[in-house]
Amino acid sequence: MPSSTRSVYRCSECGAEYPKWAGRCDACGAWNALAEEIVTKRASRVPAAAGGKDAEPVRLGDVHADRTPRILTGLGELDFVLGGGIVPGSVILIGGEPGIGKSTLLLQCAARIEGSGVRTLYAAGEESVEQVGLRAARLNEATNAVHVLPEVRVDAITARARSLSARVVIVDSIQTTYTDDLEGAPGNVGQVRECAARLLRFAKESGTAVLLVGHVTRGGGIAGPKTLEHVVDTVLYFEGEGSNDFRVLRAAKNRFGSVNEVGIFEMTAAGLQPVANPSAAFLSGRDTDTAGSAVTALMEGTRPVLVEIQALAAKTGFATPQRVATGLDHRRLAVLLAVMERRAGLPFHDLDVFLNVTGGVRLVETASDLGVVAALVSSVTDRPCPANTIFVGEVGLGGEVRPVPGTDRRLAEAQRLGFDRAFVSARGKAQGSIDTVPIRHVSELSAKLAA
Repeated sequence: MPSSTRSVYRCSECGAEYPKWAGRCDACGAWNALAEEIVTKRASRVPAAAGGKDAEPVRLGDVHADRTPRILTGLGELDFVLGGGIVPGSVILIGGEPGIGKSTLLLQCAARIEGSGVRTLYAAGEESVEQVGLRAARLNEATNAVHVLPEVRVDAITARARSLSARVVIVDSIQTTYTDDLEGAPGNVGQVRECAARLLRFAKESGTAVLLVGHVTRGGGIAGPKTLEHVVDTVLYFEGEGSNDFRVLRAAKNRFGSVNEVGIFEMTAAGLQPVANPSAAFLSGRDTDTAGSAVTALMEGTRPVLVEIQALAAKTGFATPQRVATGLDHRRLAVLLAVMERRAGLPFHDLDVFLNVTGGVRLVETASDLGVVAALVSSVTDRPCPANTIFVGEVGLGGEVRPVPGTDRRLAEAQRLGFDRAFVSARGKAQGSIDTVPIRHVSELSAKLAA
């Protein structure tokens, strides 16, 4: 078969292609991101559909999608994030920092799926069979029946999956796979794109579900071309602090479920264990008699989660006060401090402010503003917040407290955990048996907590 080769320079951040090297990518603006890539073109026709025949149009009325059962992983939190399990023929991409537990999670998943009678193939491209066996020995899972394939050639992986009649294939990782039809080292933009495309065609034609592990860049995004996230059906991010045992699995894209759901796991000596009650886990060890502590309720998809916010305000020894925030955008902290100083008259201009969200949780939605303000007021006045009380509300630049969606579900979760009072916006209507304290302005909150 005739073939030809040529050299191109491709951006490792966005995948843009250039005929010659340049210091800066014109498409995304990244510096020193262009790498040379040898492209081999072979004269071949477009591959036909499964069975070697051209695809035929099908009426949607003749498609019975509900008759295709999902594959349960045996890990309740993972199934919850996926929307009820793995859809046959889907491609799932899981990304996360090195050492966060991606391989551990997928090995546990493979063991439980194989234990349920579903043939599973684990393609280990980064580790030998012995290394995978050492990890399996640490897990409290029945891993003896899992098929492990130490292979990085994508065509060999799909061929072995067909011979085993595997219904689930795990590739760890997509950056280590390559195809002989392209020049270049595994992990470059061309190899990642082509390997992902071949695994996608294999999944759609055979009905086999494919789970891919993806490396992340320094910015936290999945390495490789952005098209990698576009072609897959589901993109999951595995997050967590290295010093914390809790891990958060978050869906950034999901064609078969919600993109806002999260799953909570705890890393133990026996592997990752799903946390059935995240609120209780995040609030464990909380001291209600300490000033600077407040509890707020977040909505992670359809699930309300209670977290503790800790604040510490102390006299600064520098010309410019420090602003340190863990779990909250420092710019949002600066806005709330400015609102409290201007609208509530609390002096923060000469105080160092340190803020921490326990459990490694990140505050993204503005519903936690009132909890942050309560923790700050409690710290600067040195008065603990009332016990068994939560704070839910958004704070505007005028100091007004605005209502947030899902307040009833947040309060119901708080009541289930023993909280009996909630500070909420006076502009909203909260229903339920829990006692609510309406707050219209941050100055009212400051006065009530300082009383």
